[in-house]
Amino acid sequence: MNGVNLSVRSGEKIAIMGENGAGKTTLIKHINGLLKPTRGEVKVLGYDTKKTPVSLLARHVGLVLQNPDHQLFAETVEEEIAFALRNFGYPDDIVKKRVEWALNVMDLARYRRTSPFLLSGGERKRVAIASILSYDPEIVIFDEPTTGQDYLQKQKIAQILNLLSLQGKTIIVVTHDIEFAAENFERIVVLSRGTIVADGRPEDVFSDIDAIRKARLLPPQITACAIELQKHYPQINVKTISVDGLCQQILKLVNPFLSS
Repeated sequence: MNGVNLSVRSGEKIAIMGENGAGKTTLIKHINGLLKPTRGEVKVLGYDTKKTPVSLLARHVGLVLQNPDHQLFAETVEEEIAFALRNFGYPDDIVKKRVEWALNVMDLARYRRTSPFLLSGGERKRVAIASILSYDPEIVIFDEPTTGQDYLQKQKIAQILNLLSLQGKTIIVVTHDIEFAAENFERIVVLSRGTIVADGRPEDVFSDIDAIRKARLLPPQITACAIELQKHYPQINVKTISVDGLCQQILKLVNPFLSS
C-alpha cells in the first residue's frame, strides 16, 4: 500500500475495486488485524490494530475470504457455522438458534450434516458467509462474495447486504463484479497499485474514464452505453448507472420527433 488514507463511517456500505494486485485484499486484512501497518495507523472502532489482538478484533470484524477453502475446516456445515459462536462463549441455545438462522438465510439447511469440502465452490462460499453472519459482528467484510454464484444467489447476497445495512452494520465488499457494485453500493473506492485513484458515488466513479482505465476496469454496461451515446448526442449525461435513468434521457431526445 502507498499512502492510503481511507475513512469508513459506521453503518456505511462500500465496495472496493481494482485490478488484481491493486492492494484490495491487503487493505481489508489490515482492518481485522491479520496484517499490521509498518507505517501510519489503522483504527477500527477505536482500537489501534497494532496493539489489539486479532482474537479481539475478530469479535467485531467478520472477514469472508475470497477462497473459502482457506477458512473452512469442520467436518460438517453445521459444525463450521457453530464454531465461532462456541469459541466466543455463546450459550448452547443461542448457538442453536443462530446456526439455524444462518443455514436458512444462506440456503444451506439441506447440507447441515454434509462436509463443506463435498460442496461446490459457490456453496462453500455460502458456508463461509454463514459462519461469519452467525455471530453478528458490527463490521462485515466480504472478499469477492459473488464469485461462483449464479444470478439468483447474487440477488440473495445483495438482499443480505441490504439487511445487514438496515441493521446498522458496516459493510465492506471487495469485488470485480462491476454490475453488482453499481447496483448495490452507495460508495465505490478504486485502487490501483496500492493507491486510491477514485472514491465516491458509483455514478461519479464509473464515469471517470481516466480512473477506470488506470485501474484496468470497465464501466457498467449502462454507463458505457451512455458514454457512446454522448459522442453523438452531447446532451446525454454519462453519470448514469440505471436502465431507467438512461431510458429517460433517450426519451427526452426522441420526444420532439414523436410529438411533431
